[in-house]
Amino acid sequence: MVAYKLTAFDPSGHKLIDETFQANNDEEAKVQGEQLLKEKGLSEKTHRCTSPLGKLILFHP
Repeated sequence: MVAYKLTAFDPSGHKLIDETFQANNDEEAKVQGEQLLKEKGLSEKTHRCTSPLGKLILFHP
């Protein structure tokens, strides 16, 4: 498992969430990231999830 980084922002740029979580691969990380955002009510906020190599897994402007 490797660490993925999930970050969400409000319109002013303030971080609403800045979490690291573990996943086996990018697809699993995408599902987990979407689930975390839903649980916290942040699905419609600007967000991104990146892999340890800097690959963008999720993005919503």
